[in-house]
Amino acid sequence: MNKRVFLSDKEVADHLFPFTQTRSVADIRIGILTIRQKWERLLNQPVTVLKDDEEAPADAIVFAANIIPSRQFIRSAFDATGQPTNRPDYSLVKLLQYPWHIFQWNDWALREDFQLITQNRSSAPIPDTVQAVNAGNIFIEPGAVLTHCWLNASTGPIYIDRNAEIMEGSLIRGPFSLGEGSLVKMGARIYGATTIGPYCLAGGEIKNSILFGYSNKAHDGYLGDSVIGEWCNLGAGTSNSNIKNTASEVNVWHHPAREYLSAGLKCGLLMGDYSRAAINTSFNTGTVVGVCANIFGEGMPPKFVPSFTWGNKGLSLYEFEKALTDISNWKKLKNQVLTEAEINQLKHIFGQS
Repeated sequence: MNKRVFLSDKEVADHLFPFTQTRSVADIRIGILTIRQKWERLLNQPVTVLKDDEEAPADAIVFAANIIPSRQFIRSAFDATGQPTNRPDYSLVKLLQYPWHIFQWNDWALREDFQLITQNRSSAPIPDTVQAVNAGNIFIEPGAVLTHCWLNASTGPIYIDRNAEIMEGSLIRGPFSLGEGSLVKMGARIYGATTIGPYCLAGGEIKNSILFGYSNKAHDGYLGDSVIGEWCNLGAGTSNSNIKNTASEVNVWHHPAREYLSAGLKCGLLMGDYSRAAINTSFNTGTVVGVCANIFGEGMPPKFVPSFTWGNKGLSLYEFEKALTDISNWKKLKNQVLTEAEINQLKHIFGQS
């Protein structure tokens, strides 16, 4: 391709709170890959994400960063020589307009990414101790470890990235993706469409949910129809509701509009980066948690927990230096450090809290 491709989130970033507090729309993970990674694989070239104050060159090709591209869409947007056709077919994509769309479109995105990543490649062999259904729809990267677990790919593909591990007794139904270096603990029950990003811990019961990366839902408890950002931790026994007792529409806090909007019949927990919940926390249907909230205490948290919240009742402010210390401690557990860029970003979010 002769032209550079740019992704712009200027019009949509605010609508995907809390996940765009700490990343571009293009760096949201849905399916196996982030949106940026999908574009780069499909185009076989790097793409540039525009910052708020940046403009693309006059001859550049610009797409909205909330477009989740597909192979068919790329064929409609570019001809065989890589030139734009000016006739892209937007019926061939999904659009992230609200944060709950991340789990709502995850089934579609997992299937698209599985085909993109595994095309013309061979999987590592499925170990003899693994019970596999529809083995041709399972792809295991080198270095992954699987022992005495069940993989049922009759309902969708299953992708296991390199150096990931699934412990004994785990039951997994596709579509499902386990990221690099992540661990599914013993006896986990995971339903599709679920994405466990890189360097996560997963346990208990999970359904139709996404963990972006470096986060832990390691113990018993239910996580369903939910999106969890990076560097989050859900304590043992933590669960969320994903459907109302009345089976009526779930209303979710939409931060830009400062009002509740309908997300459909099911929506669980939408948790921003660096946030944590103590053991046995119970989240109501359609709860939104901002960035760097430390949730603990009796009773259910409110349906909207602002960024840098400390506790549960009264919603005290999390002291900034204390928050940085706690984040650094969690990062050490995964052999990572808090960078100066991350500190500056968190300082900006704290100033708006």
